[in-house]
Amino acid sequence: MGAAKQPRKRDVSMSTTESASLRYATLEDWSSSDLVAGILEGQYAAIAAVQAASAPIAEAIDRGAEHLARGGRLIYLGAGTSGRIATQDASELPPTFNWPYERAITLMAGGKDAVFHAAEGAEDSEQLAIDGLDSINVSENDVIIGLAASGRTPYAIGGLVHARAKGALTIGIFNNRGGRLGEVADISILIETGIEVLSGSTRMKAGTAQKAALNCISTGVMIRLGFVYRGLMVEMRPTNVKLQDRAVKMVATLADAEYDVAKSALDTAEGSIKVATAMLILGLDRDAAQQRLSAAGGNLRAALQGPKD
Repeated sequence: MGAAKQPRKRDVSMSTTESASLRYATLEDWSSSDLVAGILEGQYAAIAAVQAASAPIAEAIDRGAEHLARGGRLIYLGAGTSGRIATQDASELPPTFNWPYERAITLMAGGKDAVFHAAEGAEDSEQLAIDGLDSINVSENDVIIGLAASGRTPYAIGGLVHARAKGALTIGIFNNRGGRLGEVADISILIETGIEVLSGSTRMKAGTAQKAALNCISTGVMIRLGFVYRGLMVEMRPTNVKLQDRAVKMVATLADAEYDVAKSALDTAEGSIKVATAMLILGLDRDAAQQRLSAAGGNLRAALQGPKD
């Protein structure tokens, strides 16, 4: 019998990512189209669970931006699927926002090799996380995001406890109610995704929910720090032909200029979208535009709102 014909079974109130559901007991007999429908249903449910956690996610954005504005780093802690999702989020901040690589760090249980090859036992060691944090001298300006679907992974828990003792802002993202990860974090983000289509396979609903939450936090923090202007990635570095064209179009849009004029300004600004935009809007040369931006802390909106020279 396929998923479309399967009657809905009400899961118990304390269902977790490890629970099994009668609804999926005959999963291997479902048609492929019903499998797609069932799996996608879980993905929709994952996003709904993230939406229910919007208040602590918003708090993480505001408090995280305050710490990072003081020169802190965004440091992710995770094991297995959670660590890989964290690694993806961290790795995309430098090209998207020109965020320094040394300020977007992932500590993965089992080390970098565990991103591609499972190192399941490493998640049981709190000391590995402590050693990793000590190796990068975690401090009070840093923001530490620990992720664990179960909420009870020793690696993530031990890391957050240690980072919090150092004065860093700690954020715990987990999917099972009662997980200790939420108890040891400054900001507890429970994203209750419940039973997986494949019992215990947290790369599915739980993983989707974790990535969506990280999208909100990291992007929201960058917006709060002024790395976005009028919905555009003005910190982006044009490192290939596609991005160079995108950068020119951004400058042209922001400065209401012709494409060729925007391209010339961007070339003069050595690829800086913000400098090129300030040059055209404020009528400044490159050095004066750069000084204007520096005085505004790199915030393009603030630089443009000041008096024209």
